[in-house]
Amino acid sequence: MSRFSQPDPELGHRLSRRGMLGVAAGATAAALLGAAAPANAATGDATGNATPATASGAKGRGRPVLPPGRLGIQLYSLRDKVSTLGFGPVFAELERYGYDEVEFAGYTQGSAGPITLAQLKRLARDHGLNPIGSHVGYYSSDPNAYTFAQNLTKVLDDAQALGLRHIGTAAGPFRYGSTVDAWKRAAEDFNTYGAAARARGMKFYQHNHSEEFSFATDNPKVRLYDVLLEETDPNLVFLEMDIYWAYVGQFRFSKRPDGTPAPFEPLNYVLRQPDRYPLFHVKDGESDPSNPYGYRMTDVGDGDIDYQRFISAVTRLRGHRMAHHWQAEHDNPAESFTFARRSSAHLHSLREKC
Repeated sequence: MSRFSQPDPELGHRLSRRGMLGVAAGATAAALLGAAAPANAATGDATGNATPATASGAKGRGRPVLPPGRLGIQLYSLRDKVSTLGFGPVFAELERYGYDEVEFAGYTQGSAGPITLAQLKRLARDHGLNPIGSHVGYYSSDPNAYTFAQNLTKVLDDAQALGLRHIGTAAGPFRYGSTVDAWKRAAEDFNTYGAAARARGMKFYQHNHSEEFSFATDNPKVRLYDVLLEETDPNLVFLEMDIYWAYVGQFRFSKRPDGTPAPFEPLNYVLRQPDRYPLFHVKDGESDPSNPYGYRMTDVGDGDIDYQRFISAVTRLRGHRMAHHWQAEHDNPAESFTFARRSSAHLHSLREKC
């Protein structure tokens, strides 16, 4: 079922993601390859019908758009498989599909049985998958909640145990409201978490939805995302741009509340400060101006977001071809293994324009 059938898709997404993240409280528990996909990387489904990762066909004769070793997937997209099959079978499929990395959204397996963080780390590595990051809640009214605000030390302990290089949140900086000062307060929180993560050799990051690109309620000339960028220390706080939601934000918030134009291009945020965006969510959408969000979410490659253009623009920056990580995601895929397989095949097929 499409998230757009919900009265508030973003709220539904945040709540459902928060529900998955909650299970972690009990845990001690991509420009692609510099050549074609690895010879042993295959796509297919759980039935064993494997085909080469480039099955959709190379689009052009140039260099692969996705840098080598940089294609990941946000495991939230595969939460149904993790909860019923466990991480092992899921990681085995991702290895077959040509993925290099995984980003967590909880460290437990649901009905598939308990697993320790050490086992989880080893399982990922056994399947050639690098655990690159994780989404954790920002804050909660529950003092025992597994969030940055309530249990920072535990969150960082677990991330360190998994060997993560990045640890972040998919929650928006709305803890104190939608005013400029409220976002300055949230930025102070993020700077604190960033300093604590940096002390352990990790980067703290925030993942956007579209509401971050809205305007401050007390100053409608100010875009809230700009406050976040301005008030957080670039050495402590990093961003994971969800490219789909950024383009939804472009559709929704290219005019101020009074109707005056305020256009922006999501890619330009990255090009201005590429070092602040180590991670991206590669999520696609079919343009639909009749929809209040402007797009309907699709599998990567089935929509209208030009990933050949976006990824190329970032990886062509001097010194940045290998500096970023590209995580495929779909909030509610029709069939999650099919989504993962097709998304990998599409991204591996993209080529630079000659």
